[in-house]
Amino acid sequence: MKKYLSILFLFGAIVSGFSQEQFSVFFESNKFELQKTEIKRLTTWMDANKEVKIVAINGYTDEDGSVGFNDTLAKKRVSYIYNEISGKVRIREDFKTRSFGELHNQSADKSQNRKVTLYYILQKDLAREDEILGIKKVAETPKPKPAVNYPDKITIDNPNGTTSEYKLDVNFMKQVNESKAGEKLKIENLNFQFNTFAIVNESRGKLYELLLVMQNNPTLKIEIQGHICCNPSNKGKLSEERAKAIKNFLVGQGIDKARVTFKGFGSTQPIYPLPEKTEEERAANRRVEILILEN
Repeated sequence: MKKYLSILFLFGAIVSGFSQEQFSVFFESNKFELQKTEIKRLTTWMDANKEVKIVAINGYTDEDGSVGFNDTLAKKRVSYIYNEISGKVRIREDFKTRSFGELHNQSADKSQNRKVTLYYILQKDLAREDEILGIKKVAETPKPKPAVNYPDKITIDNPNGTTSEYKLDVNFMKQVNESKAGEKLKIENLNFQFNTFAIVNESRGKLYELLLVMQNNPTLKIEIQGHICCNPSNKGKLSEERAKAIKNFLVGQGIDKARVTFKGFGSTQPIYPLPEKTEEERAANRRVEILILEN
């Protein structure tokens, strides 16, 4: 008995014995184009299965003909069917070819061996596609943030022609740069003029610390959160204005406004209960924090 060869177009991750749905069309002996009756069957199947996804197309031949002839014939049958369904039914993008040689059992009915079989997943099962195909997802190892050599001071030119030098907290900048989404950091020593959103001159270096980090880390997105002390009835207007002032500074220095949001919480989230007992407690409640949204 002559040998036969089967050609399989599929995906490298599919394992034997997978349990997808299947549909077959059949060919005349030594032909790679379908007869009218089989074309009609294929068209009817496609019309009824527009929401499925093809995960493999197997091409088979009977044992008539040489191995080389059957190899070519099986390839032509699969290519023919692929061209017929392409653009009409979804097919996995990582479509590949593989030859299985003599791994398939022949049917006693030769007409059943001259076929192409479509393996597909129903729409209701697409959420489990990788599981059905036996594909194990490998968790990506997050890439470490590139090291940045932040300066410990910065000199700024003032509009009146003078310059101002500010000391910078390098450790704080590194901490912001390396923080993960969901982490929150307090901006230490960021003070405002009494009952306003104007930042005192001695604290302006804190703004440049945030600016330098965001300039060097374009994936970083933050939420600026303002808090005040002492007044339990405060609804957040002043704290919101202070948070907004920091955002306006960053945006004014060229940071995309989509990367910075702000909120004011007033006295609703105190570290120490109100009324505070000491100035230290009031100072702790009177703060600005940075919530890392994306990094």
